[in-house]
Amino acid sequence: MKTNLIIGTRQSLLAMWQSNYIAGRLREEYPGCEVTLKKIVTKGDRILDVPLAKIGGKGLFTKEIEQELLDGTIDLAVHSLKDMPTVLPEGLCLTAITERANAGDAFVSNKYNSIEELPEGSVLGTSSLRRRAQLLARRPDLKIVDLRGNVDTRLKKLDEADGCHHPRRRRLTRLGHADRIKEIIPQSYCLPAVGQGALAIECRTDNFKVRQMLDFLNDTATKQATDAERAFLGLLEGGCQVPIGVHAEVNEGRIAMEAVIASLDGSTVLRDTAEGNAADAVTLGRTLGQKMLDNGGREILAAIL
Repeated sequence: MKTNLIIGTRQSLLAMWQSNYIAGRLREEYPGCEVTLKKIVTKGDRILDVPLAKIGGKGLFTKEIEQELLDGTIDLAVHSLKDMPTVLPEGLCLTAITERANAGDAFVSNKYNSIEELPEGSVLGTSSLRRRAQLLARRPDLKIVDLRGNVDTRLKKLDEADGCHHPRRRRLTRLGHADRIKEIIPQSYCLPAVGQGALAIECRTDNFKVRQMLDFLNDTATKQATDAERAFLGLLEGGCQVPIGVHAEVNEGRIAMEAVIASLDGSTVLRDTAEGNAADAVTLGRTLGQKMLDNGGREILAAIL
């Protein structure tokens, strides 16, 4: 059994929280195992003054970390699953998917208790095209501006501008800002990103000892649900630069999922649902994706890409 492990992580407060959480779980499971963190700066971390949609490419927050995995300088990496491309570099795999926290988006404001309360023409900040499109579909009067940075930076900008924005609930809660949440946006209003709320543990495919050590972190229901979501996304070949939302839940061996494909301005929104056996999660995700492509999704995506 390996007696020391090195975890590769981004250096944001959230990434450090996530990596320290996994490090703690490993120390509890394997007393005497030394677990250390190595901070790695990714392209997405370096470029903060450009909207994510304009940076382009996949793996904005993972490529540099994955290279260190392949080079053998780290043993595993902890990611937000939503940041993971559906196709991984050869030689790497997602070894474990942890139990998912609440996947909903959170609305934060110093004046208003919900998005519906916002006066016409209010300014709302977000870096996500997915949120932008779905919110504009319901509130085309809103002025949505790009907002990047970590949670503390975004909250500071909110306080200084006296405006409003909404990061993911998980970020706020894990970093001690749950009291700032005014509303968890209903999924009927805004579906989350693929894999949102779950952590992904990545390592080398041939590192069998480490993969075996990490197996206890797997949550079966979350893995099945996110397998369906990632299969849906993989078929559509979308990333964080495309307004795609999807969420699946597993209950007593059954899986139910809902997805949305939207135009950038929210003027065209396609929603659909699917249900089936949890064991067939990947097939269900691909089937729903194909159905939505055939029913108008292909045209929506073609106009964006």
